[in-house]
Amino acid sequence: MRICFVSRRYFPAISGMSVYAQNLLKELVAMNHDVVMISQYRGDEAGTRVYGGGPPPEVPGVKVIGLEARGEQDGGDFERDIEEIVSVVEWEHAEKPFDILHAQYGYPTGLAALEASRRTGLPNLVSIQGGDGHWVGTCCGTHKRAMQAVLGHAGALLIGSRSFAREVGKNNGTNTERFTIVPGAVDVSRFRPQGNKVPGELSPEGPRLLYHGRVDARKGALVLLDAFRGLLGAELPARPRLVYSGIGPDLGRVRKRIAELDLAEEVDVLGYTPYGDAPGVYREGDLFVSPTYAEGFSNTILEAMASGLPVVSTRSVGVVDCLRHEENALLTEVGDAAGLRDEIHRILTDHGLRHRLAAVALEEVRRVYSWPAVARQIVGVYKELVGTEPDTRWKREFPVEPCRFREEPHLL
Repeated sequence: MRICFVSRRYFPAISGMSVYAQNLLKELVAMNHDVVMISQYRGDEAGTRVYGGGPPPEVPGVKVIGLEARGEQDGGDFERDIEEIVSVVEWEHAEKPFDILHAQYGYPTGLAALEASRRTGLPNLVSIQGGDGHWVGTCCGTHKRAMQAVLGHAGALLIGSRSFAREVGKNNGTNTERFTIVPGAVDVSRFRPQGNKVPGELSPEGPRLLYHGRVDARKGALVLLDAFRGLLGAELPARPRLVYSGIGPDLGRVRKRIAELDLAEEVDVLGYTPYGDAPGVYREGDLFVSPTYAEGFSNTILEAMASGLPVVSTRSVGVVDCLRHEENALLTEVGDAAGLRDEIHRILTDHGLRHRLAAVALEEVRRVYSWPAVARQIVGVYKELVGTEPDTRWKREFPVEPCRFREEPHLL
């Protein structure tokens, strides 16, 4: 099968989408499919600072085409970038025909896939993965209509969890039966416990709390600092440390808040962590904290589980499908710094609970969330669509309205 995969972001961008794409591409190549990836990237200073940027690297067995998102960088002109994506798909299809077109993210790449299908006759599917479902479409009428076109007319819609599907359906008036649930997955051969360390074991010099991923207020990066500050006044066997690993739109705010709370001696900010170094970052941690406000399906939580770390997170969309309070993690309410502090304190002081949660999570992630199984499910959707006609009953021209994502396009 010849597959055109259109990625919203790929490495060196730091994003769960990059991780998802890398693992899916690896599995598709292993199944002997012919794959072309067209990936957008930010080449400007602002975009690079927030996510990491620059052309995507080579991927073994995949033809990689990087497209700098010049329209996005120039005042949030996503329409200009959509047209470039479509033109490249047309060119590559003319050179050697594709069988299927798979877009990652509903907008702008999903809309580009629909237009490319209109021009080429290719069947398509779109993965809804995070911010596209949570926020795109709630921002302005233009993007609302664009998302509704994608959700209503894509050949298939892949989404990571039922709670996320319900949210996206409610936001856009989409019947949840349109979605195919394909959970996140993790490479358990790379992400595994450190040496002979027992899952849930704490470092003798003091517990190390890890926040890894995009440093974003929407991921709870600032709430965590307030929770950690309260934790320092609690009775603990040893003084904890907090580690932030990653970059994102609120890295500067996190650094400022650390100074305001006088936490420079207790908090380490690592900054950019290459994906190849991520397993080592997890192995240096003792507890993974994800105070996120919403997820499509959290790659970092799966990576932490696979690394043998107990997890404290929130009762949020995309998390509750994977984590269950007091069964494989501890959960608190979104935005509740005091509740987060209390659950972190509880897991640090209850030896039996901590070890049980970590062990259950490790066994579950190895059994349920493997990439080969998830990739086979996705290829099954490809096979159902190949040879079918795309749905072209949608309107391409949407009046352009003011939108926060045009003013701060890196947030989309």
